Amino acid sequence: MADAVVSAVLEKLTSIALDEIETEVRRVINVRGEVNKLSSNFQAIKAVLEDAERQQLEKGKANVRDWLGKLKDVSYDIDNALDEWSTAILKSELEPKPKVCSFVPSPSYCFNRGKLLLKTAHKIQALNERLVGIANERERYGFKVLNSEKPKRDETTSFINVAEVMGRVEDKERIVNMLLNEGRIDEIGSKLQMISLVGIGGIGKTTLARLAFNNEEVKSHFEAKIWVCVSDTFNEMKIAKDILKFVIGNGDKDVIEKLHKLNSDVEKMDKLRDAIVETEKLRDTIERLDKLEDVLLYLKTSIEGKKFLLVLDDVWTEEYGKWDQLKHLLLSNGSQGSKILVTTRKEKVAVSMGCELFKVGQLSGEEGWSLFSQIAFFGRSNDDCRSLEEIARDIAKKCKGLPLALKTLGGLMRWKKSITEWQSVLESEVWELEEAEQGLFHSLMFSYFDLPPHLRQCFSYCAIFPKDYVIEKKMLIELWMAQGFLKGTQDMEMVGENNFNDLSMRFLFQDFEMDENGGIIKCKMHDMVHDFAMFLTRGECLTMGSSSSIQCFNGKTRHFFLMMQTEETIAIQTCTKNLHTLLIEPNGRNPISHIELLKLFDRLKCLRILKCSNSRIKKCPKQIGKLIHLRHLDLSNNRELKKLPEAVCDLYNLLILDISGCDRLKRLPHRMGNLINLLHLRNERTALKFMPKGLEKLTSLKTLNVFVVTQKGATLSDLGNLNHLRGSLTIRGLGSVRDQREAEKAQLQNKKGITNLTLKFDLETLKFPLGKLPSLESLKVDGMWKVKKVGVEFLGIEMSLSTSSSSVVAFPNLKTLKFKRMDEWEEWEECDYGSRGEIMPRLSSLTIYECPKLKKLPDYVLQNSTLQQLKISYSSDAVISNLFKKDCKPHISRISNMDVEGERGTSL
Repeated sequence: MADAVVSAVLEKLTSIALDEIETEVRRVINVRGEVNKLSSNFQAIKAVLEDAERQQLEKGKANVRDWLGKLKDVSYDIDNALDEWSTAILKSELEPKPKVCSFVPSPSYCFNRGKLLLKTAHKIQALNERLVGIANERERYGFKVLNSEKPKRDETTSFINVAEVMGRVEDKERIVNMLLNEGRIDEIGSKLQMISLVGIGGIGKTTLARLAFNNEEVKSHFEAKIWVCVSDTFNEMKIAKDILKFVIGNGDKDVIEKLHKLNSDVEKMDKLRDAIVETEKLRDTIERLDKLEDVLLYLKTSIEGKKFLLVLDDVWTEEYGKWDQLKHLLLSNGSQGSKILVTTRKEKVAVSMGCELFKVGQLSGEEGWSLFSQIAFFGRSNDDCRSLEEIARDIAKKCKGLPLALKTLGGLMRWKKSITEWQSVLESEVWELEEAEQGLFHSLMFSYFDLPPHLRQCFSYCAIFPKDYVIEKKMLIELWMAQGFLKGTQDMEMVGENNFNDLSMRFLFQDFEMDENGGIIKCKMHDMVHDFAMFLTRGECLTMGSSSSIQCFNGKTRHFFLMMQTEETIAIQTCTKNLHTLLIEPNGRNPISHIELLKLFDRLKCLRILKCSNSRIKKCPKQIGKLIHLRHLDLSNNRELKKLPEAVCDLYNLLILDISGCDRLKRLPHRMGNLINLLHLRNERTALKFMPKGLEKLTSLKTLNVFVVTQKGATLSDLGNLNHLRGSLTIRGLGSVRDQREAEKAQLQNKKGITNLTLKFDLETLKFPLGKLPSLESLKVDGMWKVKKVGVEFLGIEMSLSTSSSSVVAFPNLKTLKFKRMDEWEEWEECDYGSRGEIMPRLSSLTIYECPKLKKLPDYVLQNSTLQQLKISYSSDAVISNLFKKDCKPHISRISNMDVEGERGTSL
């Protein structure tokens, strides 16, 4: 990882602003000279880093590991110093300058800025001296200069769909039969059978368990199916809670699928949402239980008399006593035929738990070759495959029949084009390294060393997550971005997307969850891949419950995931001042106090990421302004938080601010316009009464969920320059928009990335050319009670176009359209331009609610063959009568889901 940190610092050195150095600073320190020295020393070190990274893995090379550790430490410190320098200059540019006359800054201002820069310059000078010592020390290790340049790959996002059952058909069938076999009640009255899949890491135990778990016969055979990942520590309380939460939440996915299908059926959606809310309340109740006997009582009630299948994945503990109480409850309360399926690397674990053993063996030579070649030869010509087959078979043999090793090494070799490159892997010294488990780490090391520095950094950072953690792709990319791992001229999130895809194609991520369009939204890391990432970071990334904080923390830890599992508060004294990431997952019981936050902010001055959502924070201290390196601040779902301090606006480097779900938060700080680097302001489900002036300066903003228009705050014109906005946007502000001319200044038609738009303010006309928005999928117009007519301007079709033109598509991706509470709306104008098929060609749902004067729907809506759902309620009888006229009947007969009610809410 040192090479990634060094590369990042080198890039920052080339872009640091030196032209604005104060005269006072120049007199004391030659900053430009110091920066040049830093660059020179880093370049010299970087040349041998590839060899140093490899040598540290060899037996007896602890001194090399220590040298790399010192290099990383000084690199991080230099990165912080350069960040302080850039922030000081940015601050001086953004803050108003006190002046002695109209154009001369005051002496006190110049002195303060010069003093700040001088302090940072001294830091850079001292750090340079440390780096010189480290650079000189490299000579004693005899490092070689290796070619660390990685060949440029063809850009691709295609993933190889490898059949997980390859070589495991017979094993899968045997396990399924064992699960379906009812068995008999034994001599001690047990109605439950326990089976354990035993095998080394990466052999495919979890894959086999998942294949059996998802088998259709198994699904229908058991009333309850539960999957719990145990991993390193056997915590009986946590496991019991996880089982309970899985049982009560078993129907969630079905509920969510129904929500999608019933999109605009308000009554049914409300019922389903209520069910989800009740489920969440029950989960919250379970999470708050702090006595094992109470949890077990809930569990007993949940499974009593049910035939269940429980999978305990990745069990390690050999201490039978830790399992005894939970096992007894499960044995005595499930109905006959219930099963527990355990996966473990240790046979002793299976024996101590009283399981029937199923040993998972290695793939045969041909099975391994089939899996490896399917990946490594993907997309190659037959001639290429024939020329490489002999070497490829030799490489596959070195994977010793381990599916994970075969997949990761196959994912690497897919990109090796020449025989020389393949030969280099076959003959590599990596195969001789002793820091490996059963051949698996070898393949992971090959994959790791084949990554360029920025991808190594992205991969190893994932060690911060607990084992079996469901990683949200979007969140991961934003964490990478906040740490400065994403470089290049492209949009940072696009770079992150490419990095994620690259790591996925190398099989470093797995268990993907897809959206409706087939895009990845969530994933996991195999536990052996996670072990490898932990091995690489050597304590730099740490995950733990608060109860173990004091024992495990060390001065090298920079990324910390804290799961507060008990009544304890955060052990502030254990948090090293060098932390760059602090992710807090609360226990739902104890709030993070004002005093704890004060201590955090005073101590953790290097933080780039602070996530403390759902932490019941009541007040955010003004000392947060000291965290000048902060890029990502997540305060979401702190429902008692009523305001943010003005000091938040001193966080000039902030990229992401998440206050969503803070439903008592009524205002934002006044100086929000200072946050010119802000990309995402997530503010849905808040009580904001107005938006501060100055938001028009945030021209990089991509996310702004809610914009509140008022006379005393920001106006619609402040949205005019925010053309990078995407996703969902709600604009509300009753009585605050004076006329159409003011509204037009919002330039909504230029917000090309908006997918969901809600307009909730009153105007006399609706002339926004919203049909020009190419990404818009959902549009809701609510409360425009003065509007009398929705004209063709709304479609965004220019008046100058002739009727023969069919190239213009209005609302090309709109699927859902809603008009609500429009008291004066009478006319929805027909359109005579071009082909009506080019207006809303994907519209599937239309809702008209409380529009008592609307007379008829336009033909271009009714004749739309994609319209599947039409809901009209509390609207004029005239609009409904027109639907059933003779010329409309052929069109409405195609609508599969139609629910229409008259002015009094009575069905017609």
